[in-house]
Amino acid sequence: MFNQGLGMLTFSSSLLPSILSQKCDDAMGPSSCPPSQLQVITFFVSLYLVAFAQGGHKPCTQAFGADQFDQNDPLESKSRSSFFNWWYFGMNFGMLFTTVLNYVQDSVSWGFGFGIPCMAMVLALIVFLSGSRTYRYCTLEETSPFIRIGRACWQASTVKASQTEEEEEEAKEARGILRLFPIWATCLVYAIVFAQSSTFFTKQASTLDRRIGSSFIIPSASLQSVSTISVVAFIPIYDHILVPAVRKLTGLQSGITMLQRIGIGMAISTIVMAISTLVEMKRIKTAREYGLIDSPNIPIPMSLLWLMPQYVLSGLADVFTMIGLQEFFYDQMPDSLRSLGLALYLSIFGVGSFISGFIVSLIDKVSTAQGESWFPDNLNHAHLDYFFWFLTALNAFGLLMYIYFAQAYAYRKKGCSTML
Repeated sequence: MFNQGLGMLTFSSSLLPSILSQKCDDAMGPSSCPPSQLQVITFFVSLYLVAFAQGGHKPCTQAFGADQFDQNDPLESKSRSSFFNWWYFGMNFGMLFTTVLNYVQDSVSWGFGFGIPCMAMVLALIVFLSGSRTYRYCTLEETSPFIRIGRACWQASTVKASQTEEEEEEAKEARGILRLFPIWATCLVYAIVFAQSSTFFTKQASTLDRRIGSSFIIPSASLQSVSTISVVAFIPIYDHILVPAVRKLTGLQSGITMLQRIGIGMAISTIVMAISTLVEMKRIKTAREYGLIDSPNIPIPMSLLWLMPQYVLSGLADVFTMIGLQEFFYDQMPDSLRSLGLALYLSIFGVGSFISGFIVSLIDKVSTAQGESWFPDNLNHAHLDYFFWFLTALNAFGLLMYIYFAQAYAYRKKGCSTML
């Protein structure tokens, strides 16, 4: 489905326009022809196919990859912990190539820009299928896990004098999933902070002096690649230097526990927001000093280097929290629901983004009613520093709540009964 969606994107942006342009008025020329209804429908259907494929691809492929390691074997359990590190490394390393694709789409053609990832996915599918005979598969119960859990929840709501052994196993499985909810909920605060790197951090950058040399201007959105580079650079350090060093102190194969790893990342994200606040205060002060408060279109004479620490530390926080969450929600779910566990991990950031948008809308409405919005069109009149201080305090509170629930959490260990 992924390949089908990318193929349709390529078709809708290259072959289809050339076919339909023959019907355009010769005086207008092919480049002036508006997109036809068929082209628009094909484009949006392809986008929905890609989005739908992503929903199944991300949690299932990652769970399948981790299933190739037997957690009951000490050496393979150690390798499985590293798998999540290198999975995230590969994801971020691949994202660096999007800058090349952006150039191809803008300078060559959109069809060619969509065609490159389409061919890459075809090649990836061929490589994936070529290893079919060597993969391991977990043998699971024939009954659907969703049916078992639903049945357990129903039984828990009814009064029964006794339970069969099968019912007790189902109830234990349902309780194991419910135990994850406090961790899921407290990590939503981290997702709210995570959403700022692609929104307000970018708006901050858009107001600064982004020139390199006399003519080249760095796009403000391109600074997000700094976080990606930080992730790619730090994962090998974490996996090959930090973990072996800490392992000697703790005796754990992973160096630190999954919950400790998540907590460290959340602590770093609190520091990120504090630094972002100080940088924003400096930005506003500089704008006042140069009389640019009322001139939003004139770049503030302040280097982009001021934003580097918050982007670099954001990537560092991701290495701890993102990967820690992936491993935690995979490891602590029942064997038959591990892909659902990774879907829960992904839902943290989806729900967190919605909460971030809701908070911004609420603050904007309240502050506007009081006479001055925190988020006006002119960022020099905004109060991002107030908002960032609020997020710093919110993240610190979320971290304290997380520590409380993490200390009370008892790890659940359960490997696949049979590996084929």
